[in-house]
Amino acid sequence: MSGHCCHGEAADDGHGHGHGHGHAEADTGAQDSLFGKVDVDKAWCLNEATAGSVKTIFKPWADRLDTTQLVQSDADEELIIHVPFTGMVKLKSLLVWGGAGPSAPSRLRIFANRDSLDFDSIGDAAPTQVVELASGLREPAEYPVRAAKFGSTRSLTLHVPENFGSEHTSVYFLAFRGEWTPPKEAPVVSVYELTPNAADHKAPDQTLSHHPIS
Repeated sequence: MSGHCCHGEAADDGHGHGHGHGHAEADTGAQDSLFGKVDVDKAWCLNEATAGSVKTIFKPWADRLDTTQLVQSDADEELIIHVPFTGMVKLKSLLVWGGAGPSAPSRLRIFANRDSLDFDSIGDAAPTQVVELASGLREPAEYPVRAAKFGSTRSLTLHVPENFGSEHTSVYFLAFRGEWTPPKEAPVVSVYELTPNAADHKAPDQTLSHHPIS
């Protein structure tokens, strides 16, 4: 394929799904690609069949159709994928591909800056946005997000609650587009003197003028 599908944004309440789609150039746009801005070493996934396999799905665009590296769910079709960034991100869209079969994810519940969600808590948590994913795709699709909701994103948690009918869910490719800002440097903290210096703290009789009484 020469391009990738671009699907419409979800509704304002975060629970709708887009219907429009089009085709873009094969290059996802180097200026707003966030490839290399994901802190892959700190990414994690719950219910992955192979520990650490989630780290393999953040591929360069040239390897987007590689199906030898993937994350697959274990006990059932659900996945929770946590994606930390190396700086602050203004997210514009995400690209995801789970193949053309029924094991591809059918829905994404996206949470911004929620680092501690698990299967006990994520079901009742309100997502920042919900995206309905297209089926039968043979290449990654791009899904715009509501930029105002993702203007200061340091991490994303993606909940895949279901797929298109398979016992297990597969994800081959996950990427993001937006603006990245490097983390701010820690402020310089001055270290104040804890032990008084005798030369700097003269006794009162050394600092006050004495006038003889006539």
